[in-house]
Amino acid sequence: MSDSAIHALAGAAGGIVAMTATYPLIFLSTRAAVETKNEPKSVYQAVLDIIKREGLVGLYSGLDSSLLGIAVTNGVYYYFYERTREALLRSKSSKALSTLESMLTGLIAGSATTLISNPIWVVQTSQATRTMSTEGSASVKKLGFFESAKTIIAKDGLSAFWRGIGPALVLVMNPIIQYTVFEQLKNFLITRRTNRLRASGAVAAAAVVLTDWDFFLLGALSKLVATSFTYPYIVVKSRLQAGNMKYKSALDGLMTIIKEEGIAGLYKGIGSKVVQSVLTAAILFAGQRRIFEMTKKAIHPLVAK
Repeated sequence: MSDSAIHALAGAAGGIVAMTATYPLIFLSTRAAVETKNEPKSVYQAVLDIIKREGLVGLYSGLDSSLLGIAVTNGVYYYFYERTREALLRSKSSKALSTLESMLTGLIAGSATTLISNPIWVVQTSQATRTMSTEGSASVKKLGFFESAKTIIAKDGLSAFWRGIGPALVLVMNPIIQYTVFEQLKNFLITRRTNRLRASGAVAAAAVVLTDWDFFLLGALSKLVATSFTYPYIVVKSRLQAGNMKYKSALDGLMTIIKEEGIAGLYKGIGSKVVQSVLTAAILFAGQRRIFEMTKKAIHPLVAK
C-alpha cells in the first residue's frame, strides 16, 4: 500500500474521531450561520433551546452524514495532497515545499475534495437545520442520511446536491491557508530546533522529530488563521446548502447579508465554529499522524513478505 493511500485512510479515521468529539459545536455553528434573524442567541441559550425542543440527541442531528462527509473529505484530501506533494518533492532537491508549492498542492487537493464531497454536506446541512422552524411544541421527524437525500431529490432534483458549490470552491482557500500555514510553521519549528542542536554540537539530521503535542498545536494555530479569514463564505455556503436562500452568487450572498444584517451577519456562529475548527484540526493533525505511523508499522511485515 502506498504512503498516499495510508495517509488517506489515516486522515479519514482521524477526521471521524475529531468530528465525533466536536460535532455539537458544528451543529450550533451551522444553525447560527443559517439563522437570518438579527437577534443572535448565545451558545448557552442555543444549547438550552435545542435540548428543550429536541432533547440531548438534538445536538447530534446530522452526525451520520457528517461522519461520512469527514471520512470522504479527509480521505480524498489527504490522498490528493500527498500524491501532489510527493510529485513536487521528487522534482526538486529540497525536502520541504515552498509557500507557493504548498498553496498549489492545497488547491488541487481541495478542489477535488469539494466536488466529490459537496452532496454529503448538503445532506448534513439539511439534517442540522430541519427542525429550525419548530419554535413551539411541534415536532418534526428527524431523517436519516438516505431519507434526507431522497427528500432533497424529490423537492429540488439531483442538482440540489451541488447547492453552494460556488462558495464551497472559494472555501478551498481554507485548507490552502491552513496547510500552507501548517507546513511553514512546521518547517520553521524544525529549522529552529535543528539550529539549536547544531549549536549544542548534537547531530541534528536524525534528531529533530516533532511530537504529537507539536502537531496538535500547529494544527490548531493553522486552522484558527484559516477559519478567521474565510468564515463569511462559510455562512453563505451553509445558507445555500440549507436551501433557504437563493443568492445569485457567493458575492451576491455576501452583499445581501451585509445589506440586511450588517457586517455582524457574516460572522454568525463564528464563536462555536472557531472553537470546533481549532479543536478538530488539532485532534486531526495529531491523530492522523499517529494513525499513519501505526498503520504503516502494522502493514510493513505484510509488505516485506
